[in-house]
Amino acid sequence: MELNVRCVVLLAVGLCSTLLLTTVATHQEEEEPIMELAEDMGVEDELEDLGLGEELLDGEVDPEDTDTPPGPPPAPKVTYKAPEPMGEHFFAESFDRGTLDSWVLSKAKKEDIDEDIAKYDGKWEVEDMKDSKLPGDKGLVLKSRAKHHAISAQLLRPFIFDTKPLIVQYEVNFQQGIDCGGAYVKLLSQTPDLNLDEFVDKTPYTIMFGPDKCGEDYKLHFIFRHKNPKTGEYEEKHAKKPDADLRTYYTDKKTHLYTLVVNPDNSFEVLVDQTVVNSGNLLTDMTPPINPAAEIEDPDDHKPEDWDERAKIQDPDAVKPEDWDEDAPKQIPDEDAVKPDGWLDDQPEYTSDPDAVKPEDWDEDMDGEWEAPQIPNALCETAPGCGAWQRPMIDNPNYKGKWKAPMIDNPNYQGVWKPRKIANPDFFEDLHPFRMTPFNAVGLELWSMTSDIFFDNFFITNERHTAERWANDGWGMKKAAEGAADPGLVNQMMTAADERPWLWVVYVLTVAVPLILIIVFFCTGKVRDHRPSKKAAAPAAADYKKTDEPQPDVKEEEEEKAEEDQVKEEKSQPAAAAAAEKKSDAEDSPAEEEEEEEEEAAVNEEEEEEVATDQKQEDDVLRRSPRNTKGRKD
Repeated sequence: MELNVRCVVLLAVGLCSTLLLTTVATHQEEEEPIMELAEDMGVEDELEDLGLGEELLDGEVDPEDTDTPPGPPPAPKVTYKAPEPMGEHFFAESFDRGTLDSWVLSKAKKEDIDEDIAKYDGKWEVEDMKDSKLPGDKGLVLKSRAKHHAISAQLLRPFIFDTKPLIVQYEVNFQQGIDCGGAYVKLLSQTPDLNLDEFVDKTPYTIMFGPDKCGEDYKLHFIFRHKNPKTGEYEEKHAKKPDADLRTYYTDKKTHLYTLVVNPDNSFEVLVDQTVVNSGNLLTDMTPPINPAAEIEDPDDHKPEDWDERAKIQDPDAVKPEDWDEDAPKQIPDEDAVKPDGWLDDQPEYTSDPDAVKPEDWDEDMDGEWEAPQIPNALCETAPGCGAWQRPMIDNPNYKGKWKAPMIDNPNYQGVWKPRKIANPDFFEDLHPFRMTPFNAVGLELWSMTSDIFFDNFFITNERHTAERWANDGWGMKKAAEGAADPGLVNQMMTAADERPWLWVVYVLTVAVPLILIIVFFCTGKVRDHRPSKKAAAPAAADYKKTDEPQPDVKEEEEEKAEEDQVKEEKSQPAAAAAAEKKSDAEDSPAEEEEEEEEEAAVNEEEEEEVATDQKQEDDVLRRSPRNTKGRKD
C-alpha cells in the first residue's frame, strides 16, 4: 500500500513539472526575443529620450496611469533606422528617402524580339515590404510580371581594380516567391558611350552577380567579362556552380543578403546571409578558363587513309568446325514433360459472355457483325488448363548460334589517330584577371514572371569591415525583427492544437506515456511474503549471485537424500513383517491382536517423528555451506 501511494505521488509530481516547464518555456520564448531585439535596435535609448525610462521596458506601469487591465507587457515598437554609410564606399542606396531621384529608368527597346514585349516598360516603385516587421523600411520593388525592367544609377566615382578588393552586396526578398525570373545586378563598364537612358541587355558590363531561377534550376550568378589582351575582344567567364542548396533562399519569403568579394590575388567568395556558399580562384575556377591552351590541334592535319585504328580483328585462319550447326533452334520442346491430369482438351480458355446483349445502336453495316465479348472459361478455373496441350519449351543443349571467327590482336594496329599539336596563335597568359574593366554605374536589367521582388541596401566598397557594418545596420536589423516575429516551437504547437484540438491527445500521450513507463519501471517491484512457512523453499541460484552467501553443493545433497531414502526403506521392513505376523496370528487370540495393534500404532508414531526429523534436517542442509555440510556428513 505504501509503495502504491509513493508511485501515485511521483506520477502527479512528474505531470505537474511537465506542465510547469511547458508554460515557462512558452512565456520565455514570447519575451526573450522581443527584449533582445529591443536592446539591439536601441529602443531603450529612444524610450528614455521620451521620458518613459526603464519602467516601460520592464513592463512596470503604474495601474493608476492606465485604464487597461494588467497583463503581460506589450512588445516594444521598433522604428527602422536607415543604415548610414561610413568609411570608403562607391555606392550606397537604402531607398529610405522614398524616391528614385538618383535612378534612371530605361527608355530603350530590346532588339530581336516581338515589338509587343520589346519595350522596357516594367514598373518600379519605392515602398515598404508587404509583410514588413520594420515599419518605415522602404525598398525598390519590381511591380510588373512578364515584362522587361531596366533601371540604373551612377556610382559616386568609378571603381578601379587595383590593390584593394571589390565588395558588392545588396538585399533581395521574393515576397511572392519566384517562378521564373532573376534578381541579379550588373556593374556597368565605364565607356565613353554609356547612356543610362538606353540601358539594355547588350549594354557592356564588367560583372553580373545575383540570384536567378527558372523552373527547378536555382542559380547564383557570378559572371565577369574578360578582355583578351591580344584581340581586345570580351568573353564571359562563369564561376562554377555553388555546392550549397539554394532552394530555401527563393521560397522562404525572407530577406537575404547577397555579397560578392573579389580580391586582388584573384580569389573570390560568394556569400548569402554572410555565409560562404561558393569560392574559388579566377584563374582555375571559371568556365571557359581565363588563359587559352598553349598548343592546339592542327586544323589542317588529316588522318591518312591507310591508318588502322582497329585494336582487334577476326582471325583470318580460323575455320568453322564441321559439327557446328547454325540452324539448330535456341529452344526445343521438353520431351520429358507429361500432360497434367485433368487437363481439359475440349474446353476453350475463353468463351463468349452468355449475358452480353448487342447494343441497340449497333449498326452491322457500319460496325460489322456483332460478337459477344470473351470471358474466362469458368471450367478452366479448377482445371490445370484448357485447350490443346503443348509441351513446354526448354533451352536446346546443342544450340551454338551463328559461327564467328575468334578475335585476335591486330598486327597492323597503329593506335587512335590524333591531329598533331601546333602552337596556339591566339595564346596569351593573363596572371591578373582581377584587373577588370572599371565600372561607374550599377543597374538591374530583368525579366520576371513574378512581381513584387524587393531590393534594398545596395552597397559597393573596397573595405570588408565597412561592408559588414553596413550589412549589420541594415540586413542585421531585418533578420532580428524577422526572428523575433517567428513563433517558437512551443507556440507553433499551441497554435496547431488550437486549430486541431485532437493534437492535445497526441501531446499528452507523447509526454505522459514515457513518464508513466519510467515511474512504473522504478516504482514497481516484487513483493515478498515474509510470513513463516511450514516448509521453506530453497533459494534460487540468482539470489546467491547477488550476495556472497555460500551455495549448497547439489551433488552432496543428492547423495544425502539417497542415504535417507535407504534408511526409510530399512525401517519400513520391520513394520511390514509385524503386519504379516499380525495377520497370521490374528486367529490365535484377541488379546494378542490388541497388543499387536498397539505396537503397530507406536511404530507408526515413531516413523512419523523420524520423517519429520528427516525433513527438518533436509531444510537445514539447504542453509548450510558446502564445507559445513561436508563436515557434518563425515
